[in-house]
Amino acid sequence: MRVDQITMREIRLALKEPFRISSGEFRERRILLLELVSSDGARAWSECVAGETPNYSPETIDTAWTMIEQHVAPRALSRAFDHPGEAHAFFERDFRGHQMAKAAVEMGLWGLAATEADEPLGRFIGGTRAGIEVGISLGIQPSPEALVAKALAALAEGYRKIKIKIEPGRDVEWVRAVREAAGPSAHLMADANNAYTLDDAEHLAKFDALDLLMIEQPLAWDDLVRHAKLQKRLKTAICLDESITSLERAQDMVALHSGRIVNIKPGRVGGFSSAIAIHDYCQEMAIPVWCGGMFESGVGRAYNVALASLPNFTLPGDVSPSARYWTADVVSPEWVMDDGIVRVPLDQPGIGVAVDEAQIDSLTVRTATLRR
Repeated sequence: MRVDQITMREIRLALKEPFRISSGEFRERRILLLELVSSDGARAWSECVAGETPNYSPETIDTAWTMIEQHVAPRALSRAFDHPGEAHAFFERDFRGHQMAKAAVEMGLWGLAATEADEPLGRFIGGTRAGIEVGISLGIQPSPEALVAKALAALAEGYRKIKIKIEPGRDVEWVRAVREAAGPSAHLMADANNAYTLDDAEHLAKFDALDLLMIEQPLAWDDLVRHAKLQKRLKTAICLDESITSLERAQDMVALHSGRIVNIKPGRVGGFSSAIAIHDYCQEMAIPVWCGGMFESGVGRAYNVALASLPNFTLPGDVSPSARYWTADVVSPEWVMDDGIVRVPLDQPGIGVAVDEAQIDSLTVRTATLRR
C-alpha cells in the first residue's frame, strides 16, 4: 500500500447544545479531517481528535495541523507499507509525542488498507461484534434536578450507561440524586477530568455508597502514583483515560494498581496499532476496556465503532449516534442507535459510511494537500 496524496481540511460543526466539563464548555467543534488517496486510487477519510484548547491533551487542532503537515504526512508519503500496523513504529521513530496527529494519519492508513482489501474495518482489525452497546456522557448541569432529568431521558432513550461529568461542588450529591431517581439497576459512572487531588480522597470515597461502575480520571492526567494511592482508598473502580497514552502506560497502571478499567481512545494513544495492543494486554490481564468519545464527527465515530467491536470492549462505549451532538453529520448514513446498540457496518468495505463531500466543502475553513 502506497499513499500518493493526503488532503487536510478543517471544518466547523456547532453542537446542538453546549457541553460542559470541569475544564471548560464547548459550543462548537473545530474538526480536522484527512482524506488519503493510494497509488491505486483507493480513498479513505480519517479524523484528528485534538481539541481547540490544550485542556484535555497538550495537543490542539492547530499543533496537530502543523505536525501532520510538516512531519507525519511526509513520513506516510515517503514509503510503502505492507500492512498499516507498520506505521505506528515508523511514526514514533525519533518523533516524540503528538499522538493525536500521528493517530489521524495512522488510522487513515488502516481505513485505506481495509478499503483496498475489500473488508469492513471492524472485521479487518479482528472485531467480533456486530453491535456496540452505547453509553451517553452528560455534561455538568446547572442543578441536580436538571441532571436527573437528562439522565432519566437518556435511560428512556435506551442508553446502556450514563456517564456524569463532575467537579468539586457538583459531584457526590448530584450523582446521588441520579442514583435515587434512576434506581439501583441503572449503570452509572462519574467522570472528573482531573478535577481533584489526593487531598480529596475522603470526599471521593463517598462515591462508594452509590454503586457506580467506575469513577474516571479523578486525579492529574499524567499521574499514576497518586491514582494508585487513591484506588487503595476506594471500593469504586478507578478508570484511567488521559493517563493511558501507550501500552507501556497501561502496563504501569497494572503494575502500580492505579486503576481497574481503561478507557481506550485511539486518537489519544497514537492510533489503532497502539489501541489494539492496549486492548490485547488488558484482555490478558482481565482489565475491562471501553471506547470513549472526543466529540468526533461521523468519520471519527466510524473508527471508534470498528475498534469497539474487539472482544474485550465489554462496557458500553461513548459511541453516541450522530443526532446526539450534530444537527447534520458529515456522513451517510448517519450513525443511529437502536435499543441502546450502534450497529457495526459489516456490509461494505472500509469505514462503513460514505462521506458527504458537498457538506464538508461547505463547512471547510482551511485546506492543504500534500503529495508524494
